[in-house]
Amino acid sequence: MVSIAVCPGSFDPITYGHLDIIKRGASVFETLYVCVLNNSTKKPLFTVEERIDLIERVTKDIPNVKVEAFDGLLIDYARKKHAKVILRGLRAVSDFEYEMQITSMNRKLGEEIETFFMMTNNQYSFLSSSIVKEAAKYHGNFSGLVPREVEDALNEKFRGEPNDNN
Repeated sequence: MVSIAVCPGSFDPITYGHLDIIKRGASVFETLYVCVLNNSTKKPLFTVEERIDLIERVTKDIPNVKVEAFDGLLIDYARKKHAKVILRGLRAVSDFEYEMQITSMNRKLGEEIETFFMMTNNQYSFLSSSIVKEAAKYHGNFSGLVPREVEDALNEKFRGEPNDNN
């Protein structure tokens, strides 16, 4: 049986927590689509194209990972890719309530597609893209939280930004 899963997110930017879920998901499923959400309600730091490029660069050594953008309903995207699984990462119990709401709606829209939850490695349980962006914006040390390519891209985005820690 061919096993295809989709791992959706905004990935703005991708962190080691995301990468942990992607690597482990790729070891479980034959094909893992990392789906970069084009969410019109959020104001991302990186464009969809920049996020795709960063994810492709940091997952280049994982041959069964494919990176694409999507908008619209995740269930429609999953059907288009013939995926039977949506893979979602959880950091802490606080993520569960939100994820349960999304999963319940996805189940209503497409009961043939299951959602699998994977807990991130404990060392990344506090980590979010928002926290990394905040540290980068104020020139804090965020090394070890994102791959080097992402660290460089964040430093470039915030180059010339004043350090408001005065």
